[in-house]
Amino acid sequence: MFPAWRNIGSLPREVWVLFVTNLINRMGTMGLPFLVIYLTKSQGFSATEAGFVLSVYGIGALLTAPLAGRLSDRVGPLRVMKLSLLLSAFILALFPFARGYGVILAMVILWAVTGEAYRPASLTIITDAIEPERRRIVFSLNRLAINIGMSIGPAVGGFLLAYSFPLIFWVDGATSFIAFALFSIALRKYEHRHGQPGEFLEFGKSLFDDTRILVYVAIVFWIFVTFFQHASTLPYVCIGELHLSPSFFGLMFTINTSLIILFEVPMNFAMQHWPHKYTLALGSILCGLGYGGMMFATGLWSVIVTVVLWSFGEIIFVPSATAYMSDIAPPQHRGASMGLFQMVGNAAFAFSGWFGMRILERFGSTVLWGTTFLFCIIPALLLWRVARPVDK
Repeated sequence: MFPAWRNIGSLPREVWVLFVTNLINRMGTMGLPFLVIYLTKSQGFSATEAGFVLSVYGIGALLTAPLAGRLSDRVGPLRVMKLSLLLSAFILALFPFARGYGVILAMVILWAVTGEAYRPASLTIITDAIEPERRRIVFSLNRLAINIGMSIGPAVGGFLLAYSFPLIFWVDGATSFIAFALFSIALRKYEHRHGQPGEFLEFGKSLFDDTRILVYVAIVFWIFVTFFQHASTLPYVCIGELHLSPSFFGLMFTINTSLIILFEVPMNFAMQHWPHKYTLALGSILCGLGYGGMMFATGLWSVIVTVVLWSFGEIIFVPSATAYMSDIAPPQHRGASMGLFQMVGNAAFAFSGWFGMRILERFGSTVLWGTTFLFCIIPALLLWRVARPVDK
């Protein structure tokens, strides 16, 4: 484990600036996790109205990813990231002053567009800054910053909520501004490396002409659909069918996050020279075993075993899936490629809850977990065939 931490010190400056920027930005993530509570408790909206507002944010995020990726190719990912952080800070600062359902919906759309534009641009910078052999490590380091930040932000937000609803948005906005200032100052000398426009894709002539990319994201979509069951059907089955306590829901995420923080970077360092088809297939199989194993879970400890399995699947699969996408992306269209990849993840999240609950209600949990198992095992076999080495 320790050689991994010693060797990542040689990574480029851009990688570490992005790590700190992500960490600060994610440490302030508290507005979105508490949005429904704010709308119902502070603004007096119904649960249905608040849920629709949250869905609007999700739709905005889904549509923004490919557009932000294309914009990164046109004006440069650095500019997109700085604009995203600055505008997000401004919108979050104003959000508590929004009154009326229509105004809040409009603010949420702007929030989604500005905030979510950050992600594909940041993935593009990583792709530009590091050679293919080490991208898997850097993507795992990027996820480490996100997970550490997310383990802090909502927890702090819960305490702030006891004092003031507006405070959670102002602190969220303040961290976005701090991240913007740090990012702008630290990378001002690197603007020429990551800020130059590329060849802009004409509508209808782009990644949709690249069969390899389309096949790849179509396969990956179903693995993400399985993985996101942790946010919908998994807690429902644990509490409703296995009669575990609601506090286990929090424990499940603590186990997952702890494993990511402890093992993701060292494991991806150890596997950095593995062909992508090995890591993609292995990660997918572990994810399938984790969720498929829920067919045999009867209590707390058996569920924990399944959580550990799909957590290690996530640790291996997600950095490798992102790295392979960056490898097969045309150099002049990396922003659009990473935007498409982000959109597929967002679409899988939006689809997973409805799809999983539909199967659960109509056919029961055994069929659900058997389906998720197939959704990972079949893609693992396909990825083994299609994830060919990329010409450097």
